Amino acid sequence: MSKDYPRTPDGRYFVSKGRLWRCTNPTLDDTTRRAAVKALMRARRAVGQATGDAAIRAARDRVDAAKRDLGERGPVWWNDGAPDEGGKHPKNTSYADWWARLDPETQARGS
Repeated sequence: MSKDYPRTPDGRYFVSKGRLWRCTNPTLDDTTRRAAVKALMRARRAVGQATGDAAIRAARDRVDAAKRDLGERGPVWWNDGAPDEGGKHPKNTSYADWWARLDPETQARGS
């Protein structure tokens, strides 16, 4: 990520466009992570280049598979029983107190 998005204290999410987005699984080994990122970039390019519903669907499915390999979608990568709160505004989650304590400039980076 080029922008310095706010990250939750537990490292599970970053905030962008006012929503929590799941971070990549930090336990992935470098080779696995790099391969999944490479597959994700190829799949994203394929979405942009696809013509026809079937080709677009196939490319989007490859994006989804790569995001799952990275731990950004699908089952959560943590094992303490905490739910996936991705897609929600931080103020509506268990991170509400953390979000409220951030200075306005930091919150703005997540808007």
